[in-house]
Amino acid sequence: MSDSFSSLGQATAVPSIKDLSQPLASGKGWMKFVGIVSIVHGVLIALSIIGIVIAWLPIWMGLLLMKSANAIERAQLSGDADALKESLAKLRTYFVVLGVLILVGIVISAVYFMFFGAMIATMIRNGSFPH
Repeated sequence: MSDSFSSLGQATAVPSIKDLSQPLASGKGWMKFVGIVSIVHGVLIALSIIGIVIAWLPIWMGLLLMKSANAIERAQLSGDADALKESLAKLRTYFVVLGVLILVGIVISAVYFMFFGAMIATMIRNGSFPH
């Protein structure tokens, strides 16, 4: 089995932008797919009253992925270094936002479990826990 990216590991004089963008460009279809699904998810979230407040996050993240995929496509086709840089910058922003959302989710989950754990412990201590 050969690695389609094996040429990146070989010592060449100066790799071109097309060579450097090739691994990411090969996944641009998946980036666009996840971006579209994220945008649709955000639109569906916006249909609820409370969802309007947070619906912009998945829409923004989907747009970041779509713009990154389009920029990497430009970099791959034309060898444009600025397009490669733009694509990587948008991907960086996407992963930073995703990481912050994951951390917020972990904190909210921890608070949730502590609250309900304390509530169950209080019910057991007071003898009002259903048998």
